[in-house]
Amino acid sequence: MNARNAIAIVILSCAALLTGCVVGPDYQRPDVVMPEAWRIDYSSAEDFSNARWWQQFNDPVLDELIETALKENLDIRIAASRVDQFLGQLSTTRAEFFPQLNGGGGVSRNRISEEAFGSAPGSDPYYTQYEAALGASWQLDLFGRVQRQTEAAQAQVYSSEQGRRGVILSVVTGVTSSYVALRGLDRQLVIARETELSYKASLELFKLRHKYGTVSQFEVDQVDSQYRLARAAVPLIEAQIAAQENLISILLGRPPGQLARGRTLDDMNIVGVPEALPSSLLTRRPDILQAEQNLISANATVGVAESLYYPDISITGTYGRASEDLGDLLDSSARIWDIGASITAPIFTFGRIAGQIQSAEAVRQQAQDSYRFTILNALKEVNDALVSTDKTSQNFLALKQRENALASYARLADMRYEGGASSYLEVLYANSELFQAQLNTVDSQVGYYSSLINIYKSMGGGWIDQAADIAEPMPEPVADKPAGTESLIPDSWR
Repeated sequence: MNARNAIAIVILSCAALLTGCVVGPDYQRPDVVMPEAWRIDYSSAEDFSNARWWQQFNDPVLDELIETALKENLDIRIAASRVDQFLGQLSTTRAEFFPQLNGGGGVSRNRISEEAFGSAPGSDPYYTQYEAALGASWQLDLFGRVQRQTEAAQAQVYSSEQGRRGVILSVVTGVTSSYVALRGLDRQLVIARETELSYKASLELFKLRHKYGTVSQFEVDQVDSQYRLARAAVPLIEAQIAAQENLISILLGRPPGQLARGRTLDDMNIVGVPEALPSSLLTRRPDILQAEQNLISANATVGVAESLYYPDISITGTYGRASEDLGDLLDSSARIWDIGASITAPIFTFGRIAGQIQSAEAVRQQAQDSYRFTILNALKEVNDALVSTDKTSQNFLALKQRENALASYARLADMRYEGGASSYLEVLYANSELFQAQLNTVDSQVGYYSSLINIYKSMGGGWIDQAADIAEPMPEPVADKPAGTESLIPDSWR
């Protein structure tokens, strides 16, 4: 007993002396040079980087779509489950800091050899053994192996949470961009249908004129070609609208189907550009935060590998009762116990530990380079979005002015034709150019709005946390309906 106490005292003393002796490198954030200014300056713009910027469109339908997506999008739910997964792994790793307790009991029927040394002649070789015991084991973390493992596991939790924030960022910007594109297609469909009806009326008029000999069949065919061209554009745009609605439906976590509409493209408010756009905003981007947490985890894993060079010290103990008679199991004479300590240390591993350290350091280097690359890519995306917004606004303005000029040209061409000053070819050319210009102007307007959205996507910002507050966990299944029995297939196709 005294010897065992001495062993315990020695081990606990070593633990006290070596507390805080953690091997491996401590994490230090790599130095990254950030720009002082962007290629495009928006110093006079209003700062909405931390607000729910999509509400600036002032479209209640868009607000409802985003709220639905945040609550029902399956990618967000998968990401949330991944956070829970890493939380469970962290709990498992942390448990190694503490003694592990267990209990057990059993009964066995045994027979001993009658010929064995020490066996009494004529004794009953059969006996029954009853046992009940509590056991404990504790592996002392003298060199920080468990601490480094915990650091790595905790970083993975943070990394998975940033992954979830990244999914939320993509869902919000994806729904917004897709909805803006949908409203652009709606506008193009209106233009195509109005043009089709206008050409149809002209065709009927020219057929009537041809009947009375005032125009030739050649001119009738020219008008008919215009009508057919506009009519052919309608089903193509309708197909694009259906595909866009299906895309948004998937983002909403629902089967493909038609969607409600809110404001038209022209009635939407223009989203403001965040003021000054400090590069420090990038530090809140989910992908950058996730990359840094992956680097922290990889750095801690190097310490785990280096700790393999040092001894493992474990303390074990058991206390219980054992008896041949169940009724004697609680007697003091039936007590059993043991306590012990063990130490294992590597002597010759022939490069096994060195190889693990080399591998861990390589993974850390990869994570560090990935962190730097993520920051560089973020800088690129912000600059791309800023330049694109500036240039697409100029492009949209120029195309809008061209559309207005072509509208005037088409009107004057029609007047010249009716006055006999030109052929219908001039009218045909003017109307064809106007129709295509109207469609191009809408595309440019959608591109401009999309560039503004990409600024918020590339900068990150506090709005992601506000969006995350809207997201909710998966609801519990209905009580009288087994989970998984509901149909995800629509009753009918579009």
